[in-house]
Amino acid sequence: MTAESYVFPVSFAQQRLWFLHLMQPENPSYHIAGAVRLNGPLDTRALHRAFETLVERHESLRTTFAQEAGQPVQVVSPEGEVSTVLDDLTGLPEATREAEAQRLATEEIRQPFDLMKGPLLRTRLIQLGATDHVLVLTMHHIISDGASLGILIHEMSQLYGAFIAQREPELPELPIQYADYTEWQREWMASPGALEAHVTYWKQQLAGAPVLQLPTDRPRPAVQTQRGDAVSLHLSSALVAELQKVGQRENATLFMTVLAAFQALLSRYTHQTDILVGAPQNSRNRVQTEGLIGFFVNTLVLRADLSGNPTFRELLQRVREATLGPTHTRTFRSRSWSKRCSPRATWPTRRCSRPRSTSREWPARR
Repeated sequence: MTAESYVFPVSFAQQRLWFLHLMQPENPSYHIAGAVRLNGPLDTRALHRAFETLVERHESLRTTFAQEAGQPVQVVSPEGEVSTVLDDLTGLPEATREAEAQRLATEEIRQPFDLMKGPLLRTRLIQLGATDHVLVLTMHHIISDGASLGILIHEMSQLYGAFIAQREPELPELPIQYADYTEWQREWMASPGALEAHVTYWKQQLAGAPVLQLPTDRPRPAVQTQRGDAVSLHLSSALVAELQKVGQRENATLFMTVLAAFQALLSRYTHQTDILVGAPQNSRNRVQTEGLIGFFVNTLVLRADLSGNPTFRELLQRVREATLGPTHTRTFRSRSWSKRCSPRATWPTRRCSRPRSTSREWPARR
C-alpha cells in the first residue's frame, strides 16, 4: 500500500467474497471471464492504450484489498498495471490452433488472483492468424460482475475505435466510482432502524426454512469440491412468447413465470410444499451505477408456498409477491444481515486529496 493510495470500506458483497477467498484462494469459481474474437488487422498499441484508459477510468480496475484492524478494505491505487500476454499460434498446424486457443483460454481463466497484490484484471491475446485473434478477459468477481464484463467490452471497443481513427474517445464521464457506492451503502445501513428492519424482514422470510430433499440427490461432502455442473435448456421462441403471455395476464415478468414453473417442478419431485431458490439479483438500482465496473450482484432467497395445492395462476401470484417483497429490501439483501452476528466494524477514515462525490441523495431510477 503506497502513500498515494486511497483506502475505503468494502461493500457487503465484497466482504463475503473476501471471506470465501481466504478459505479457498485457488478457487476459480469467482472469476468473471469472456473471450472476444477479433477479425481483421489488429493495432496492438491502440488496444493496449484502450486498456490503459479503461484502468484509469474505472477505479475498480486498479483496486486491491488489504486488512486493517482485522477487516478487509479496498485500496485504490492512483495508477493501474496493464500488461497483455501474447500467444502466437501461427507456427502451429492450422487444424490444431483452435483447440490450443481453447486450452490457453481455459488455463488463463482458471489462473488464481492475488487480491492483495493484483492486478484483478488480466488480458491475454491469442493470435491464430495474421488477421485472426482471440482476446481473453478475466476479472475477479470481487471487482466486477456479468454486467461489468459487458461494460468493459463495450468501452474497450469504443476506445479502440477512437484510437485507431486518431480521434478523442466520446465516453461519458462517470458520475461516481465504486468506492462512492460502498461508502453510501455503509452510511445508509448505519442510519437509525435500517439494519433492524432488514434483520426482522429476513428472519421472518427464512424462519423454519427446510432443506430440499431431491430423491436422486447425493450426500453433501464435508468439504465443497466445486465439481458441480450446469445443464442448459433451450426454449423455443414460440414457447417463450407463450410464457410471456401467461406472465402478462398475471402482471408478472418472464423471470417470475419461469421461477414459478421451476419451483412447481421441484415440489413435484420432492413432495415438499416449501421451496426456496437462490437467484442472483442486480443491485444497480441507481442511475449513477449503470456505467460502473464493480460488484453489484446479490443472491436473493425466493421462497414459494405451494401448500393447499394452488393452481399455477395462484402460485404465480405468490411467487410475484415473494420476488418483489417490501420496497426497502431491494437495497439490502439477505447476505448483509449475517453481519448481525458480530459487532459493527470501525472503518478507517483516511482520505487523501482525491475529490469525492458530495451528494448522498440518489434519485431512484425511473
